[in-house]
Order: sequence, then structure tokens, then C-alpha cells
Amino acid sequence: MEYIAGNYDIAVIGAGHAGIEAALSAARLGKRVICFTINLDAVGNMPCNPAVGGTAKGHLVREIDALGGEMGKAADATCIQYRMLNRGKGPAVHSLRAQADRRAYQAYMKHALELQENLSLRQAEVVAIGAEDGRVSYVETRTGARFSVKAAIICSGTYLAGRTIVGPVSQNSGPDGMFAANALSDSLRELNVPLMRFKTGTPARINRRSVDFSKMEPQYGDVDTQPFSFSTKEKPQNKEICYLTYTTDETHRIIRENLHRSPLFSGNIEGIGPRYCPSIEDKIVRFPDKARHQLFIEPMGLNTEELYIQGMSSSLPEDVQIQMIHSVPGLEHAEIMRAAYAIEYDCIDPLALHPSLETKAVAGLYGAGQFNGTSGYEEAAGQGLIAGINAARAIDGKDPIILSRASSYLGTLIDDLVTKGTNEPYRMMTSRSEYRLVLRQDNADLRMTPIGFEVGLVSKEQLDAVQEKYRTVDAEISRLSKQYVSPSPELDALLVSRETAPLKSGVSLADLLRRPQLSYDLLAPFDPSRPTLAPEVCEQVEISLKYEGYIKRQEAQIEQFHRMESLLIPEDIDFESLQMLRIEARQKLTKIRPRSIGQASRISGVSPADITALLLYLGV
Repeated sequence: MEYIAGNYDIAVIGAGHAGIEAALSAARLGKRVICFTINLDAVGNMPCNPAVGGTAKGHLVREIDALGGEMGKAADATCIQYRMLNRGKGPAVHSLRAQADRRAYQAYMKHALELQENLSLRQAEVVAIGAEDGRVSYVETRTGARFSVKAAIICSGTYLAGRTIVGPVSQNSGPDGMFAANALSDSLRELNVPLMRFKTGTPARINRRSVDFSKMEPQYGDVDTQPFSFSTKEKPQNKEICYLTYTTDETHRIIRENLHRSPLFSGNIEGIGPRYCPSIEDKIVRFPDKARHQLFIEPMGLNTEELYIQGMSSSLPEDVQIQMIHSVPGLEHAEIMRAAYAIEYDCIDPLALHPSLETKAVAGLYGAGQFNGTSGYEEAAGQGLIAGINAARAIDGKDPIILSRASSYLGTLIDDLVTKGTNEPYRMMTSRSEYRLVLRQDNADLRMTPIGFEVGLVSKEQLDAVQEKYRTVDAEISRLSKQYVSPSPELDALLVSRETAPLKSGVSLADLLRRPQLSYDLLAPFDPSRPTLAPEVCEQVEISLKYEGYIKRQEAQIEQFHRMESLLIPEDIDFESLQMLRIEARQKLTKIRPRSIGQASRISGVSPADITALLLYLGV
């Protein structure tokens, strides 16, 4: 029997990475928030790899931090090994990744929620969401507690109708043996929220003392570490070592001989899995000529002997898992502590979302994270932050914050979801952004801090500090452009040693620095008036000068993008009546209802000819 349990502004359903950021942001904006979790011990859980960041994902963490989110701070407080990926490539694809202490990260995030003013954390399963006149009005728990709310944000992760699969064995379950949320899907269907079925998986965990590391390659953290959060002043400390090993011919033989027992190929798994994080059996089938696959052995934390086998996700039967793990160098006697499993779950069709992450079916109902069809902790946290901000702004009668794909990776992610949809768990990659040379992780503070300040999550002092940083960058670029050096034996010797041409006449230090073979620090002996600058300022100076031409070209592309985005489409337009459009275009435009000509042009099935016809109709 239900009972009236209280009144709140916003209910956040789930306390994973999306739910944490959603709850914190809304509460920090002055809204009374209640955040529900199936189990308080699962707050901030990392059921897959205990790591933060990675290629493109590191960009997201920096953007979350600059907007006023918590993930970057939590990572810096609890991560145990830092590595900057893609250092051998250009700055556009540099991405920070750090191995986290799983339990320390959870404890940090749980405590952050507990300490946050305006926020109540509650262990309960939400089984129903109620609506009146097309707007969210309450949420109800399994025990009958009904909470009146003005908005609800679904951050259900893989719990929503979750089903775990190990070989022929399947059971209704969330990750790590937690209860699944089995009733909420029916409530969402009653609200006409369209659901899909996705799948993900995770590798086995093994005991450190049963591993022979002498047969593996150590993977050390960076000597010169960088933090995730722009507010972290001390360099993070590496406290652990990861190891690299490989699958073998024997591993592949074991998997091939047992494919008939794999639920992935037997039909027992119905959900669609992530293309860019396939199971080991999927890799063997898809890449039959590949002699071996990398496996990274990564610690789960400082106070546990559990190790994670990155690259060996599987849903094969447990006895097969044991055989294939024991066929890997260094793991011949590995002791499994947790078997690998696949997990299926319900999620929304993201085409049913507005760019604000509010559902089109019900006003005040938002989605974030894996519920929106994405994979990854970072993708989830970013969406949670935006959903929390927009739910709070809607209650205040303010327009939502819509990040454009020209402003951020987070904007690209959301635009991809709500404009193109996804037929598999969506993962952020640098290649998804057309503007990645401008949207770098190192300048996320420049791009996102003003937005965070406008929203109310970033202080004036933080904004002033960022603005002062980039004033310093501009001043130093100006100085280098005016500071000339003349040919000299010492300078020519340096240039020749770096395989670049010696000088024939005087040249500005800015022009010298534009040479790819040279760096800001290398030129220091020839720059007597060089000021003492913070490393992050020096980095911005060097990137700005070296990539000036490319950046200007991309900024021109962004201007064109903004022109298309500024051409708004009337909200009440009847696309079906526009006979000059092809049938497919009318159907897609009606379903997605783009806000602008720019967004319409990115919809699959809407051709350039359709856009031209639409522009003519609108008289643009």
C-alpha cells in the first residue's frame, strides 16, 4: 500500500556516474533532490574497468570538470596510475586515462552525495513514475513510498530489466550480483517512452597472488603526471603498475571449439552489444587472421588483490573461461574471483529525447547515461550533469542549456544521440568530432568554464582565473611574435641537431616555434626575456602557435556551422505536409523534430536536396 513519503523538486533514479552528477548539479543549483539507488554500496560503482578517462573520454572528464561537475575531482582523489594516451600524435587526440581505486572512488562519491546540501540519498527501487497532464508528478518505490516531484531523471545504468548471462545460465540481475530494476520498464511503456534492448559485458577478475608477472610487460604510469581537474594543484602520484600480456593460439583454439556454447552466438543474448568493446569470442570470430590480442592486467585498488583483465570480456561458460584464461602467459595458474558475464538491459531510443535530454513523451522526464543508449562512465557522467542542470532550469522557468557539437565533445555526444540515434551502445571517440583540433582536452576550461559560470555551478573566482590564464597565453604569443633572434653558431647547431634548416636571417621566436621540430622549452636559452609561466600556459602557447593555420581553418568551419544552427525551424511546422520533401525525409523530420536547419542536415535520410527545399519553404 502506497503512502505519501515527501515532496521534492527532482528525483534522480540511480546513483551511478550519471545519477551522481545529475543529483549534485541539481542540488547545487538550489533544488531539493532525492537520489535513489538499488543499494547504497553500489553508489559510484565501476562494474566494468575501474578506470577514468581514455581516448576521447578524457576530453569528457575535463569538460565535466570545467562545467562544475565532480568526476575529475573524484578521479584525482582516488586514482592510482595516470597515463596520457596518444602522446606520439597531435594534441587533438591526447587523452588522459587513469586507473582508479574502485572502492575509494565509490566512497568519495557516496560521501559527496551525503554531504551535499539539498540532497537526500535513499536506498530503494523506483517501480513507477506518475504523470499528470503530460508532466511528471511523482515516483513510487517498491515499498509503496510515493514522492511528489516536478521532474525525474532516469540514470538506471544496466539495472533496468537487467539480465546477466554466463554460458547457459541467465538470471534477472543488475551488475555485480545486485538486484535488477524489473518494474520500471513497464511504467515507462505506459508513458509511451520507447525502449530498446542493449547488452554489455565484463571480464573475469583474478587474484594477484596467482599471477606470474615475469611473463608480462610492465606498463608504468607517466613520470610527468597531469590531473583531470583544473582545480587540482598537486601532481597525481602513481601508486600501481599495470601489465600487458596476449592471447595465444591455444586461447583462440579453446574459444573456437566452444563457440557453440557461447550465448552470443546461440541466440541466448538478444541485446545489441558495443561495437568498440567486443567480447573476446566476438574478436576471435571477427578477426580470424589476428594472431593475438592484447590483454591488460589492471589492479582494482590498493587494498584488494583483485585484478581486471581488460580485453577479455566474455559470456562463455565458466569452465571455458577458466581454460582460456589459463592459456595466457602469466595466467597459467590464475585464480578466478569473479567470472565474466554479459548483461542485457532496457534503454530508451535516444531519438525520443530533446537535446536538453528531456523525453518527448513526458515533460519533466529526463534520461542520462546508459539509459540513453551510451556506454562508458564518462559519457554517463556528462549526460547526468546536463540532465541535472536542465531539470533544475526548467523548474525555474529558464531555457535549457544546449551544448552544440562545435562547443564540446559532450555537445557532440548528445547531438549524435538525439539527431542520429544509435543501434548499439554509443561510445565517444575523437573521430566523432569534426572540430577536434579546437575541442581539445587541454582547453576545456576555456570552452566550458563560462558556461558553468552562466549556469551557476562555477564561481566568479574560477572564471576569473581561467580568463587570466588565457590573457597570459595571448600576451606571451604577442611577445614571441615581436621577439626576434639572429643567426648564431649556437642556434644553428640546435636547429641542425633537430633536423631543421639553420637561419639565414633574423626571425621571430613565434616563427621558430611553429617549426614542428622545435619546442617552447628548447628555445628558452635563446629567449633572455622569457617570463616564468605555468606549464599549462606554456602548453597553450605552443599549441596555439604550432597549429595556428589549422585552428583558423577549423574556426571558419565552426562559423559556418553556427550559421546553419541559427536558422531555426518553427516548432509547430508540419513536415508531413511539405510535399517538396522526399517521403523518408518527411518521416525522419517528423520523428526527430530538429530545432534548426543545421540539426536537420545531420539526420540520416535527409538529403542536401531536402535541406535546400526546406530552406526555400522557410524563405531563408
